[in-house]
Amino acid sequence: MEKLERLLSNTVEVVTVEDLKNVLEKEKPKAYIGFEPSGLVHLGWKICANKIRDFIECGFEFYILLADWHAYINDKLGGDIEKIRLCGRYMEDCFEAMGIKRNEVKFIYASDYVNDSRYWELVLKIAKANSIARVKRAMDIMGRKEEEAEKDLSKLFYPVMQVADIFYLDLDVAYGGIDQRHAHMLARDTASKLGIKKPVALHTPLLSSLQATGRMNPIEAKMSKSKPESMISIHDSKEDVERKIKKAYCPEKEIENNPILEIWKYIIFPEFNEIKIERPDKFGGDVSFKSYNDLEVAFSEGELHPLDLKRNTAKYINRILEPIRNYFELHPENFEVVKNF
Repeated sequence: MEKLERLLSNTVEVVTVEDLKNVLEKEKPKAYIGFEPSGLVHLGWKICANKIRDFIECGFEFYILLADWHAYINDKLGGDIEKIRLCGRYMEDCFEAMGIKRNEVKFIYASDYVNDSRYWELVLKIAKANSIARVKRAMDIMGRKEEEAEKDLSKLFYPVMQVADIFYLDLDVAYGGIDQRHAHMLARDTASKLGIKKPVALHTPLLSSLQATGRMNPIEAKMSKSKPESMISIHDSKEDVERKIKKAYCPEKEIENNPILEIWKYIIFPEFNEIKIERPDKFGGDVSFKSYNDLEVAFSEGELHPLDLKRNTAKYINRILEPIRNYFELHPENFEVVKNF
């Protein structure tokens, strides 16, 4: 697969593809994704791990920013900065468990560079280049409403700091879920105003809640650790996975806003060249698929029943989670700390 094709796979937006082509001509381009250390990791993070793998194999120097001070601003883990940093160590484990070796990426924390005056110089330049209204429009990246900045001024710093992270690290590509779009567009707009390198913005989808029914927008409908029954944790047992998938929203023949089909598209098929749906002979027997599109067509035409699809969804998720479970059996320390927060 060509580098460009690989990076574009399973994305919902790239701004712009032409800019990305130019970046790929560099000898060692730089990209990143940022996370707030804020609790246990769910299956949706596998989309990110897969895309990080794509960046690595396309020759990028890749940074995973564990944004501890950003999480503090956003009141995660009670605003306890030490808990937040411990959670960051756990998240490093999660990425290694999902197949991202520590020597392949650079894990960094905001606290690694907030003492550098150059960073705060960038923060001020970005702030001067933008109005309060413009910055407020980017506050949805942190799951906050604009008016919350009226009570806590630090909330308004958050989008500006996120743009400063991108400039400070001298990134060619800012990667994230589609919920990070406003921050990345703020970075591109600000780069134009300041006359500096404009980062490519690459976005992958958010995995929907198992109980999403299509009535919510993608950000509101995403899997969330705050709603345990809406998501698959990477630490769930086989039985938990089977129970949650059995209860998931998956109406017969319905393609749009179907969380089970999303799992097949974004989680399962990227891991396997061919999948087999096991089912009783009286319902047609086993059937194999080599692409998500073929499976989607079969489901939409009623050739696959939701119950058969769900049973096999749980089977394949458990195959994907097995090495993750094994990793944490061998390296339980940070997980044990965080799960008790």
